[in-house]
Amino acid sequence: MTERVTAHPVAPPEALPALERWWGSLRRREPLFPEAVVQRSSERLGSLEADVVIAGGTLGILLGAALAKRGWRVVLLERGLLRGRDQEWNTSRQELQVLLTLELLTPAELEQVQVTHYPSGRIGFRGGPSWWVEDVLNVGVDPVGLLQCLKQRFLEWGGQLLEQQTFVGATVHPDGIHIQTDRGKMTAQLLLDAMGHRSPVVAQARQGQWPDSVCLVVGSCAQGLPALDSGDLFYSFSPTQPGYQPFWEAFPARDGRTTYLFTYCDIQEGRPSLSALWQHYLQQLPHYQGVDLTEITWVRKLCGVFPAYRRSPLQLPWDRLLAVGDSSGSQSPLSFGGFGAMLRHLARLEQGIHDALSWRQLEQQALALLQPYQPNLAVTWLFQKAMIPPLNQNNWDPDRINRLLSQVFAALFAAGPQVVKPFLQDVVQFGGLAQALWGVMSRDPLLVAQLLPQVGLEELTRWTGHLTALGIYDLLYRVTGTRAEKHASYTWKHRREAWCYGSGRDHAG
Repeated sequence: MTERVTAHPVAPPEALPALERWWGSLRRREPLFPEAVVQRSSERLGSLEADVVIAGGTLGILLGAALAKRGWRVVLLERGLLRGRDQEWNTSRQELQVLLTLELLTPAELEQVQVTHYPSGRIGFRGGPSWWVEDVLNVGVDPVGLLQCLKQRFLEWGGQLLEQQTFVGATVHPDGIHIQTDRGKMTAQLLLDAMGHRSPVVAQARQGQWPDSVCLVVGSCAQGLPALDSGDLFYSFSPTQPGYQPFWEAFPARDGRTTYLFTYCDIQEGRPSLSALWQHYLQQLPHYQGVDLTEITWVRKLCGVFPAYRRSPLQLPWDRLLAVGDSSGSQSPLSFGGFGAMLRHLARLEQGIHDALSWRQLEQQALALLQPYQPNLAVTWLFQKAMIPPLNQNNWDPDRINRLLSQVFAALFAAGPQVVKPFLQDVVQFGGLAQALWGVMSRDPLLVAQLLPQVGLEELTRWTGHLTALGIYDLLYRVTGTRAEKHASYTWKHRREAWCYGSGRDHAG
């Protein structure tokens, strides 16, 4: 269903009021009182009905299908219908290859679900040059088609799908876990939480912790915009606004063209509301895309509040429970998370969960090895901090963030595609980061000096620790080689894997 623009104000996305209330409560620092949905019991369960229960089907189906193919008894809970949204998920062909590697899709099916493609995307910031990069977020995947294929495979491999069933709670026993839904109960060896960043399990594990930052997003898929065969990956054409720096993305879509306005914020009260961001989007979209609002037909309107936590990936404090996908926070604070992060970690998690089940390594300490500290993601907190303008500073240069990003990306592109492409795919590697930092300092040392008071000594000290760990992880992964991986213990195998992913060495591009 589409909506034609008239002289009247354009209605915001349907989800905006509910998200606005939540975002407002975060900015007001209203206390969070999470419900205790996970309990412990010393009683034994005896026989179990399943090996794995996955709560959250939209992205959980990826792991569910892979584990069912391995022969495990998998139950997938989905509170609605397992269908997927109409808006495409943008990724790259390289990242999609894991679906072929794990034999979840045939080559023909993979081609079929790739409904849009564009050759290159632009990166540029106000007052600076633009760069073009290929094969990054340039493929639009149809979620409905993808989930339909995966659902069919999952059922063929013996998986059990329980739609329109909501997770209510779980009790951890010495020999299994008891899961309660609003329509029944079941027992399993392991529960995977794929319910996203607002999962009740995650809320209990974080004990009322507020997010350390958020990414706010508004946008649309619309018709009537110029049909450009290119995209914008990270683009800015305006100075800092009161309390935030606006950035833009744009992609060709099957139903028109998708455009997003996004910004990074802490949770201080002076940060923008979603409603203010939506109004900014409507005001600037004509300038950005070169079209009058009256010429636009809205296909879908979109918005989101994506929280990020420094304590990520999240290691749950219980046996037999593992957070995956957005529940785990296994993406950098620069990323929206979701599909791309799940693809990146899919093979690692599928193998790790298989090992944990096979070797009966289901205690909290063993499962924590499957969601380890990742310094290559932790170092990106400094980048995000640098893109959040301070509040109430009259001497703030409104183009400082744009100038800094221009220098950062000039250094990244000067280092070559082997450096810039992993960074754009949420992967930071020690050598590439060192090259980029040296490039920025040599190009504009004054700008770097101005940045230090903005980020603060505490942030800089914390970042130095993550940078050091990144170098150590890189070294450990390279010097340990492939030491008898086939016969390695569970602990050694997944510790070395943590060094691989934590140093960004998993990136194959």
